[in-house]
Amino acid sequence: MAVDQLSRAFVALADPTRRDIVARLAIRDASVGELAESYAMSLQAVSKHLKVLEEAGLVSRSRDGQRRPCHLEPQVFDLMTSWIERYRRQAEERFGRLDALLADLGDEERTGPAPDTGHTEENHRPEQSEGAPS
Repeated sequence: MAVDQLSRAFVALADPTRRDIVARLAIRDASVGELAESYAMSLQAVSKHLKVLEEAGLVSRSRDGQRRPCHLEPQVFDLMTSWIERYRRQAEERFGRLDALLADLGDEERTGPAPDTGHTEENHRPEQSEGAPS
């Protein structure tokens, strides 16, 4: 199911080390050993991070002779991008409506109050009896 894969991808990218690994793999494929050189952690720890990224479908490993390079899988990033884009468009539409409302309110302030609708302050006052102070 796409939502499960989407959730796994966001969870995998919640960790800053894994985000950094993704950034490095965006530049070029690399082996676990090459990736581990950049971090103050063991080869095993880097392998665990890669396993999480693999399970999320963000990274895969291939075989190149003795070398097993890791590389990014763009399909999951496309899924994430389309999910984010949908909500970005909705937020932009809401902000657009808010901008229009604020512009209308600003126009009213510059041009004066809205046209009279027949409701005046006097129309809304309770009736007072004759002889009562006003």
